[in-house]
Amino acid sequence: MWLLLGFLSLATAGPLAYAESHWCYDVQVNCSASCLGPNQWGGDCQKNHQSPVNIVTRKAVNQNLGLFSFSGYDKKQKWTVENNGHTVMVSLGSESRISGGGLAAPYRATQLHLHWSKELDRGSEHSLDGERFAMEMHIVHEKEKGTRSNEKDDQTPEDQIAVLAFLVQEGDETNQGFQPLVEALSHIPKPEMSTTMRESSLVDLLPEEEKLKRYFRYLGSLTTPSCAETVVWTVFEEPIQLHRNQILAFSQKLYYNKEQTLEMSENVRPTQRLGDRQVFRSRAPGQLLALPLPTLLVPTLTCLMVGFLR
Repeated sequence: MWLLLGFLSLATAGPLAYAESHWCYDVQVNCSASCLGPNQWGGDCQKNHQSPVNIVTRKAVNQNLGLFSFSGYDKKQKWTVENNGHTVMVSLGSESRISGGGLAAPYRATQLHLHWSKELDRGSEHSLDGERFAMEMHIVHEKEKGTRSNEKDDQTPEDQIAVLAFLVQEGDETNQGFQPLVEALSHIPKPEMSTTMRESSLVDLLPEEEKLKRYFRYLGSLTTPSCAETVVWTVFEEPIQLHRNQILAFSQKLYYNKEQTLEMSENVRPTQRLGDRQVFRSRAPGQLLALPLPTLLVPTLTCLMVGFLR
């Protein structure tokens, strides 16, 4: 009994103790000694399968992971958007889902957020062949409960969350699909402030559907504490185009602190080592597939065995 109570006290004290050590980005550490920068993050942040990573495109293994199926992405909604002190976050309700794309189960969209910089070549978390972009948008999904693949969740916790990552670069024209979000920024300059965006849909934010066939896939982690290694990442090749003024609005309108003395920018975790992980690349020329993650590894392992036997 005492053993059980001791365990429970540790389990509850962990998150509380962790919350007391406020985490932040490097740019905030330089202005404050009261928060922990990326090198000091706790949780799982010092483990080996972390995100983001630099994707070396020539080393990515070609796979037909299949087309994504987007449900509810075209529905116009008035979302709540908030400044949470680390980024701008949009709560997506419960009506948007993805399936296919090599995922083992359907996933429900919960929120989206962005990372950015004042410099238009260092605002993305992921990079392609060492090249970084102005921003990166993450649409976060949770695995649907009650699906057949969930029966093995205890054995395969690495895909509990599916994140669709979209790189953002400067374009010549104003992106009208992003304008409702950009306009909302003026209403949430300080942490813990929220507002309601004018009506928009997820499709409005994305590149055209034909360009969503090309993407990279790997297993990793959340890019903020607790950095849980429970994420199957999809990083799309085709960047979203935003006008320079739209990109810079995020740094100009939002602040890390309530005193509004530190502009919210450089909210980017440094790239992590890929280590023993494999990055897959899909151009999705075929029909919709829903392959479990172990299936994706079979062709690679087969090639390795053939090479070894020679």
